[in-house]
Amino acid sequence: MAVLRFPMNISAVLLAGGESRRMGEDKATLLFHGKPLWQIQLELLRKLDPAEIFVSARTDPAWRPDDVQFVADDSPSRGPLSGLAASLNLMRGTHLLALAIDMPFMSESYLRSLCLEIEPGRGVLPKIDNRAEPLVAIYPREAGIDFRNALAGADFSLQTLTSRLVRAGKLRPMRVSDEAREFFRNLNQPADVQSA
Repeated sequence: MAVLRFPMNISAVLLAGGESRRMGEDKATLLFHGKPLWQIQLELLRKLDPAEIFVSARTDPAWRPDDVQFVADDSPSRGPLSGLAASLNLMRGTHLLALAIDMPFMSESYLRSLCLEIEPGRGVLPKIDNRAEPLVAIYPREAGIDFRNALAGADFSLQTLTSRLVRAGKLRPMRVSDEAREFFRNLNQPADVQSA
């Protein structure tokens, strides 16, 4: 069976800028099944062979490999909104795949299935029930202006922004099946790691 190649016009960003208040330590270096989360997520992105990989964080992390480009949040940081805006501004590709650091259950096959759904000027936004999953989504380059406008405004919610992008035709919502919901589990506090 042929392996579907990751389109070379897609860049990828690992979103690692959260403050991890509930976890009590940096999620990126948290060990999960014997590996730090940053390593698990970067290995997953590398399997997809994107055109380039960014790490978005408040400061350049000590664990960042040399072949991964650091993207600083524009100050003042507005969380993942800032990281996505900066990555969209720097990327060479036509689309940007976002992946959160704290979602180690995400699968290569699911990300590949998202990549097959993109179109020129339009990305893909997974939705669980009525809630968007903007930290595992693919954004078109054309969404960059919308991210910059959101940063200049007063509402920094990715739910608000992605709703606008759907209405503008820049994102296509995609229902997450019951079987795929497990991929979107994230690790927010120590109990999440223990139960996993």
